[in-house]
Amino acid sequence: MSVLDLSRRLLALSQTGLHFSQEEYDRERYREMAQIAGELLALESAMTPDKVRALWMVEDGYSTPKVDVRGAVFRGEQVLMVKERVDGKWTLPGGWADVNDTPSHAVEKEIEQESGFTARAVKLAAIFDRNKHNHPKFLYHVWKMFFVCEITGGDFRTSYETTDVKFFPVAELPELSTGRVTAAQIQCAYKHHLDRALPTEFD
Repeated sequence: MSVLDLSRRLLALSQTGLHFSQEEYDRERYREMAQIAGELLALESAMTPDKVRALWMVEDGYSTPKVDVRGAVFRGEQVLMVKERVDGKWTLPGGWADVNDTPSHAVEKEIEQESGFTARAVKLAAIFDRNKHNHPKFLYHVWKMFFVCEITGGDFRTSYETTDVKFFPVAELPELSTGRVTAAQIQCAYKHHLDRALPTEFD
């Protein structure tokens, strides 16, 4: 396991321990665990240990993975993509799932917000652990849900998060925002678009 993997695990154990433990002696040890994890992560990044802990400890309670949803919309052999304002690269529409949203509504909402198109989720193609799919290193542990979706209305429109919206041939993808999506994941979604009877992929 990498320093990031080990530090993330320490932070998760610390957060969960602070949630369940009432004994101040134990709580002090869990706070020290978070301090050590923050210092380890700071060695791997430009952030200070305090900044790392502040980013991590935005929630309390039992630590669980974050959920990212992505919508794959195809038109023939082309896929709908949005250009991210943050890095100027391309991705499938999507983002963090919101509390009280169902998975399908979360991805449908992201597609409309980022591309201007209304869509309907028709199949869950895959649930992938971000750590296992060639994404850049990231502080949080993330599960990524990829849905095959169909356009029901709307039209091309950018947003405060996106600067362009286009369809690209699946075989000729633009420069990808690989923190959000990889070419292999787009190909996976396309395979499920072509054959809806395929079982959902995972891990």
